[in-house]
Amino acid sequence: MVEKNIIAMLLAGGQGSRLHVLTEKVAKPAVPFGGKYRIIDFPLSNCVNSDIDTVGVLTQYQPLELNSYIGNGQPWDLDRNAGGVYVLPPYVKGKHGEWYSGTANAIYQNVGFVDQYSPKYVLILSGDHIYKMNYSKMLKRHIDMDADATIAVIEVPMQEASRFGIMNTDSAGRVQSFEEKPKRPKSNLASMGIYIFSWEKLKSYLKADFEDKASTNDFGHDVIPAMLAAGEKLVTHPFAGYWKDVGTIESLWQANMDLLETPPALDLYDPTWRIYSRNPIRPPHYIADGASVHGSIVTEGCDVFGEVRRSVLFSSVIIEKGATVIDSIIMPGAIIRAGARVVKSILAERVEIGPGAGVGEPPMLSETMDLTLPENDGITLIGEDTFVEAGAHIPAGRIVKAARVAAERSESAS
Repeated sequence: MVEKNIIAMLLAGGQGSRLHVLTEKVAKPAVPFGGKYRIIDFPLSNCVNSDIDTVGVLTQYQPLELNSYIGNGQPWDLDRNAGGVYVLPPYVKGKHGEWYSGTANAIYQNVGFVDQYSPKYVLILSGDHIYKMNYSKMLKRHIDMDADATIAVIEVPMQEASRFGIMNTDSAGRVQSFEEKPKRPKSNLASMGIYIFSWEKLKSYLKADFEDKASTNDFGHDVIPAMLAAGEKLVTHPFAGYWKDVGTIESLWQANMDLLETPPALDLYDPTWRIYSRNPIRPPHYIADGASVHGSIVTEGCDVFGEVRRSVLFSSVIIEKGATVIDSIIMPGAIIRAGARVVKSILAERVEIGPGAGVGEPPMLSETMDLTLPENDGITLIGEDTFVEAGAHIPAGRIVKAARVAAERSESAS
């Protein structure tokens, strides 16, 4: 096996329960984003653009679609003879097998994979972040600082710092202490969950963490504090670009809306830092006479006959004449029939909204419907393959996972 200076390990096994019906059948990194992509496209593309050609993708929860999507890695130029992309699910060793019990345990169970390449450094990534980062700059800082671990950080508003893992550093950026979601944060440097470790050093801590029965086997909760306590040299790598953890309905919706700003908060059109993806071949999108599209992303294969405002349309979406879509994310294959109105909503794949139906607005649905009312900033979420009948209305803030949502019937019609 060819030796590598650095390889990446991408943690893509999370359930993503806060995304509700969007992740009932797929892993969170496989959730569609930005009209053309899936969340995992971003860290994979960052690796290729940073000249990292060997990536292990650690899967666990609902891996089928993610495995199929990654395939041999060709869309990201990761179909390499010496390296490339590898899907790494949990597996049986001898007479025993176990699920990954945490982020650190997932890497520990794949020590053999990493050792094949004898790397000096290992980059640890999360599969649920939207951002563009040059990891080679982070590696240079790690080497220049002679660090044992380098942690990417981003400045967040001080009033929001208690939501994050916070790094407290000296003037040179060396980590002095780490606080997980502190009530009274001393700093606003939030960990991004992106780490570079010197491999031999990390390997010893992973082994000790595995043997510690009280550990939760997590990098932020266990491994990083253990290294700090032992006096290892941990430094930060400041990042000033766009970064969003899209683990909630609100953050996924907002990250898509950020693409519609002028200029966009995240530039997907930069030829020097392409975001690669695997997409089915579709014809160009079609905007009919009389249709209206403003401040939106419309992907290939879409047919728009109605009105679309500040929305993101994935491939093969149909917006019929008289239909209106506002501030919404419409995932592949969804159909909005004539006269329907969709406002501030996320529609999963292959949803059909019947003629005259309303999504994201009153009146209220019958209490017998299969839906819940979470804390999600008024964003309505419709699960995949749901059919909303003509005339049905789904109010703002609801999550619907029924196969069929019927319109309410008057007593005289029953």
